[in-house]
Amino acid sequence: MKRIIVGATIAAIALAGSVMAQDAPFGMQIKARQGIMAYRALNIGVLGGMAKGEAEYDAAAAQKAADNLVATAMIDQSMLWPEGSDNSANPASTADAKGWTAEADVGGKEEAFVTAAMAMQAAAGGGLDGLKAAMGDLGGSCGGCHKVSRIPK
Repeated sequence: MKRIIVGATIAAIALAGSVMAQDAPFGMQIKARQGIMAYRALNIGVLGGMAKGEAEYDAAAAQKAADNLVATAMIDQSMLWPEGSDNSANPASTADAKGWTAEADVGGKEEAFVTAAMAMQAAAGGGLDGLKAAMGDLGGSCGGCHKVSRIPK
């Protein structure tokens, strides 16, 4: 019986913690956008591994990863980035408040990601040389936004 009570108590504390994290300022928006970024990173990792020679080139896997990037690029993320959902409001966020300034041009940087993802989609399944050629713009599009609007690690 003690084990059941202890187990139920631990489960209740864990649930309360996850609810509190979601209730933190913009908790759900931050979790959703971090999920999209993690999925992008997974797929870019597949492509980057092939481009660097760390993984054998596999046309089908490369195409799938590139298709996934384009799919994430088509998601309307506008509701995931409300002003004030930066690190100063919620430490779960790695977004810098500078990302909401006009100078950051995050919209333009997202357009650059869409263009680079589409170029990768066109190249990824056609051979390793094409994948390698598209990798620079793809990585640059990610870094362009992260350098401006992400808290340095």
